[in-house]
Amino acid sequence: MGKIIAVANQKGGVGKTTSSISLSAALRRMGKRVLLVDFDPQGNATSGMGVSKRSRPNSYDVLMGAASAESAVITLPYGDVIPGNSDLSGAEVQLVNMERREYRLKDALEPLRKRYDYIFIDCPPSLGLLPLNAFTAADELLVPLQCEYYAMEGIADLTTTVKMTNKRLNPALEIGGILLTMYDSRVNFSEQVAEELRSYFGEKVYESVIPRNVRLAEAPSHGRPISEYDRHSKGAKAYAKAAEEFLKRQEKNNGK
Repeated sequence: MGKIIAVANQKGGVGKTTSSISLSAALRRMGKRVLLVDFDPQGNATSGMGVSKRSRPNSYDVLMGAASAESAVITLPYGDVIPGNSDLSGAEVQLVNMERREYRLKDALEPLRKRYDYIFIDCPPSLGLLPLNAFTAADELLVPLQCEYYAMEGIADLTTTVKMTNKRLNPALEIGGILLTMYDSRVNFSEQVAEELRSYFGEKVYESVIPRNVRLAEAPSHGRPISEYDRHSKGAKAYAKAAEEFLKRQEKNNGK
């Protein structure tokens, strides 16, 4: 049975979509069956995988019940993707009066669990009904966190949302890991943030860190994951290492 991972942070610009794409592609290279669900109205994971944002059916159609999740899957050499686009921006209003409004994504993705080892959901940077659908569907959260002060402040809000989700919607949801992004070893504050997070969250924080890297920034404009765009770059090597650590953590948790 496949595992569903919501990649989430309510703060934008922390490397959430880059992490979703890069980890999905890295795990695919390691022989895993991986699906990436673009659940962000910006649709950046879709274009970053080289898929048109106009593709139909997409995650909005799946959420609204107009298409099955299976029919929306686009198969690529470096991973499967369910595309998303700005149609999702209107979904919050449409969901309000729907039955099981927080469970619609969960219900839609459940049939795909047997088909994949891991399903990653790239969440929007907000705390509305779209992320709640992702949190209800997910087994755990992966939180990309930029090494700066305000990013640390924001994780408190995310933790509160997780607790609320535990009480009302998904008792088993937990933060499975925190991945430090945009790390700059030349700046002391990056290390201070890392140390503070590790002292508070302990083993939840990945040992792997993702550095600031020009090639990582370039890859989306070419519609390819970093592992395909430049697998010898620092960014590609960092995400490959993070993917290895991700699998070790999964094996450890499964052995509990």
